[in-house]
Amino acid sequence: MTDCARYDVTGNRRSFLQRTAYGLGALALGQLLAPTVGASTESPTTLPHHPPKAKRVICLFQSGGPSHLDLLDYKPALKAQFDKDLPDSIRQGQRITGMVSGQARLPVQPSKYTFRQAGASGHWWSELLPYTSQVADRLCVIRSMHTEAINHDPAITFLQTGSQQPGRPSFGSWLDYGLGSANANLPAFVVMISVPAKVTADQGLLARLWGAGFLPSRHQGVLLRGSGEPVLYLDDPPGITRERRRVLLDATADLNRHRHEQLGDPDIETRIAQYEMAFRMQSSVPELTDLRDEPESVYRLYGEEARQPGTFARNCLLARRLAERGVRFIQLYHRGWDHHGDLAGRLPALARDTDQPSAALIADLEQRGMLDETLVMWGGEFGRTVYAQGGASYENYGRDHHGRAFSLWLAGGGIRPGLAYGATDDFGFNIVENPVHIHDLQATLLHCLGLDHQRLTYRYQGRQFRLTDVHGRVVRDLLA
Repeated sequence: MTDCARYDVTGNRRSFLQRTAYGLGALALGQLLAPTVGASTESPTTLPHHPPKAKRVICLFQSGGPSHLDLLDYKPALKAQFDKDLPDSIRQGQRITGMVSGQARLPVQPSKYTFRQAGASGHWWSELLPYTSQVADRLCVIRSMHTEAINHDPAITFLQTGSQQPGRPSFGSWLDYGLGSANANLPAFVVMISVPAKVTADQGLLARLWGAGFLPSRHQGVLLRGSGEPVLYLDDPPGITRERRRVLLDATADLNRHRHEQLGDPDIETRIAQYEMAFRMQSSVPELTDLRDEPESVYRLYGEEARQPGTFARNCLLARRLAERGVRFIQLYHRGWDHHGDLAGRLPALARDTDQPSAALIADLEQRGMLDETLVMWGGEFGRTVYAQGGASYENYGRDHHGRAFSLWLAGGGIRPGLAYGATDDFGFNIVENPVHIHDLQATLLHCLGLDHQRLTYRYQGRQFRLTDVHGRVVRDLLA
């Protein structure tokens, strides 16, 4: 229509029709190339949908699939099944991965670790989790999780985004989209990645796991690095003062606003907002990551590893500091839990990395009066098989992927403490009581945050999308 507005009334009819046709054609082409144009209005005033119990989420994600049978799901009857073939009545024809399909047998391997009862609830905890068991009465253990995914990347993507296929917004992006930020000087969604003390080859983590997908890009997570610059490209180059940076940003914003008036492209607004956020983060991030004001009692709580950048303990401490500053979604990834072999060597080391800091985070939040409004989750993308990979008598046996049944725990933020929910069979292979699907978990977490998973939607490519796709239910038994 800009061409029409500039049309000279003295021109001929053919010129008018030609110029108008070009304008309409360009408009149609723009709609095809930019399918998010016309998407639903963000953060409507109706959000949250109901009074929230939680203000924020801290996700302690154990990437690779921790063995529920060795950590959270006690199966004493398995001792009598050692090295026997997994019964057909238990397997029920369920698929296995290519990593064990060539094995002549699927021999049962009981956990070699001792389990003990802890807390007033009396639930059973592995000896590998001595610190976590001390806060058992603050935790809700779900022993009946299940997923359709059988390999790492689709399973992690499924839990983080609600779809096994890449391209969907992550949980943190949905939360930022729905509720916005509570701190103008920090992103609403922050990601940290830790390296296991016993470094092993493992699945890499792709940035799309904290991406915004088809949501505006300002909702994507910001990676807080464990070494070097906490956030890349945040520091001013040599010779640029903060005053000069302010002048440059103001001039750039003026140019971007002028361009936005011409095109109406929402990405331009995002660019302006992100430049401003980066400017404010130049002050807020150094203050966040400077731990010199933390007392010695904090390091005794989280462990000495909290002094070392890039460790899970350090990231748990930073997670508490981020929560204090109003960050909505704090995502911690701890890698290395994929134990197809040498389970006895890998699993104890990984548990040592995460056990004390995870329990410390719960205790720290509680003593600061923050646990009731902070929802904490600990778990991976799936569990591990009851049968041994490499053979039960093989010294360096491992366990294969198992999405049919696995365990994780939740705490705080509207979750019922001291509960063990759901159950698996005597082999930890099939769910026999209260199954909880990935979409059910996502719906329940959103509910705690005051959001109806069926109403938190975004229009893209002609239909309304949501985190839980067309599935999911709130598991009300888990709610406090």
